[in-house]
Amino acid sequence: MRAVWIAVVAMVMLLAGPAMAGENRLGLGANYWVALSDLDSDVDNSGFSWLLSYQRHFGFFAIEVDGELLPDRFGETAIAPQAYFLIGKAIYGGVGIGIVYSDSSFADQPFFALRAGLDLEFLPGLHLDISGNYRFNDTAELHDSATNIDTDTIFLGATVRIEL
Repeated sequence: MRAVWIAVVAMVMLLAGPAMAGENRLGLGANYWVALSDLDSDVDNSGFSWLLSYQRHFGFFAIEVDGELLPDRFGETAIAPQAYFLIGKAIYGGVGIGIVYSDSSFADQPFFALRAGLDLEFLPGLHLDISGNYRFNDTAELHDSATNIDTDTIFLGATVRIEL
């Protein structure tokens, strides 16, 4: 059933693509994140991250690819490449997947994300995107930790994008 939906969405995007002029956007942004679970008192449960973002819009749909730098994620610097499928225009929602790279290795499992946001064009070709993300996975193993912990996290962020 999932394959049928993927095929339908792909067909709609391919057939409607020429009719909907695709729009490319490149952006820089920042997020504030908070872990939902209390972690060890030696580890910060919140922090800021920075991201570089690329979006390709197809009318009512968009695909986004981000590279995020988390300077102090649970006591370690991490990089999180991620991708999203978004539906909507000024008000939008979507789903995403990514993986965290820290301490010279990738996480054992990817994280999944739900996103809702507001995309405002405040100058011609210049957009401000304000969004909230909920990222989750089953468990994550942190450096110097003997146990797996729940790392569900909420992100609130803003990205400024320019149309290319």
